[in-house]
Amino acid sequence: MRVFSAGLGTETNTFAPMPTSLASFRDRDYYPAGTHPDTLTFAGAPLYVARQRGKALGWELFEGVVTSAQPGGITTRSAYETLRDELLADLRRALPVDMVLLGLHGAMVADGYDDCEGDVLRRVREIVGPGVTVGAELDPHAHLTPAMVEHADVLVLFKEYPHTDIRERAQELVTLCVQAREGRIAPKAALVDCEMIVPMHTTREPARSFVRRIQEMEGKNGILSISVAQGFATGDVPEMGTKVLVYADGDAGQARQAARRLADELIAMREQLMVPYRSIDEALDEARAFEGGPVVLADRPDNPGSGAPGDSTFMLARMLERGVRNAALGPLWDPVAVRIAFDAEPGATLMMRLGGKVGPLSGDPVDVSCTVKALKKNLVMTGLSGAPAPMGDCALVEAQGIEIVLTSVRNQAINTDLFSQLGCDLASKKIVVVKSAQHFHASFSQVARHVIYVGGRGVATPDWKTLPYRKIRRPKWPL
Repeated sequence: MRVFSAGLGTETNTFAPMPTSLASFRDRDYYPAGTHPDTLTFAGAPLYVARQRGKALGWELFEGVVTSAQPGGITTRSAYETLRDELLADLRRALPVDMVLLGLHGAMVADGYDDCEGDVLRRVREIVGPGVTVGAELDPHAHLTPAMVEHADVLVLFKEYPHTDIRERAQELVTLCVQAREGRIAPKAALVDCEMIVPMHTTREPARSFVRRIQEMEGKNGILSISVAQGFATGDVPEMGTKVLVYADGDAGQARQAARRLADELIAMREQLMVPYRSIDEALDEARAFEGGPVVLADRPDNPGSGAPGDSTFMLARMLERGVRNAALGPLWDPVAVRIAFDAEPGATLMMRLGGKVGPLSGDPVDVSCTVKALKKNLVMTGLSGAPAPMGDCALVEAQGIEIVLTSVRNQAINTDLFSQLGCDLASKKIVVVKSAQHFHASFSQVARHVIYVGGRGVATPDWKTLPYRKIRRPKWPL
């Protein structure tokens, strides 16, 4: 079998001030055709699995470009078209092929393109024709569009949030595509719009049980695959929102019935799925009153994983004003402060200006006396599903009893080793503030005694009613 695999993706916050450029992709993950490492990467999971599976089955595997950018603002037209055309050129060189496996995202928006993934899949289908099996793995924070479903034979979305199942879903995708190619199954799709936008933290109920139940349905009674697109609220495009995608074996009617039933169940539990956010002061009060620690506070509005800058100072400034001690915070994206810390060297105490650099929703810079405690060049955090997440040069500084991780590469807090590699002992802290929405949970819950989700101002605010939507299709509960 001749198989082509490649990947292209980012998550676009259309309200974010920073454009996503070609440099944004090259700074995070950019592997030209044939150079993907022998490790799992976000957009390269289908390729990684196909490489392993193909060795045993004697496939001819043609590896195209694999690239992804940290979530940010709208992707520039030149960046998207350059990378898309590189992927398509790689595909043309591999022709003829029997199967195409892609690692995409589902919420990539570029200048002039509200549905980048639908555009990629349409162009792939035009190149390979109707007789080739085309499959793609997607993030559940996707704008799952009819175009994506139309031009792919199989789409599989991660089920877990945090995304701990990227490898498993890629394996599922490859299995289904092989079965479809060999004629053992005939996937028929049904997509149902729930007309809402809700998060699904699979670390808590009722999402945990719902996901387990749909997994139990797969592979039985003709149901091949079930995916829930939670949607990405800070993407202002027509197809934004929560949707259910079901594939049944040869029976489109069965797929429609199952998708409608599951969508209705999600709608019924939507109030329970919403995250209970606290204000900054409410969160600090609750954390201080909690017996023991550490208490982890998730700074949702400044989550780089949702396209925020990661340099917001609202939390830090209030902690300093209230005299919070024995605390840690990070990562705070501030390449200038990192450079100053490296120049000062460990042990130095100096006035530093931290954060607040990108725009009004980053808050004002914080001027405070800091002691440089540790430095590390090219720190690599353990990222989603164990994939490496480069953080660049990093510094640990202490300001009035708060240890702060400063980074030169923008990313969210995913693993505790972001702190431990710099010598910050989280287990000894009363309060730990992480710039993340939910991906921190898999790792930080191992040390946290309690978790609090914080809302408020920011580029990635969970108060969606404050956002100036222009394109989304309503009704869209709770908007």
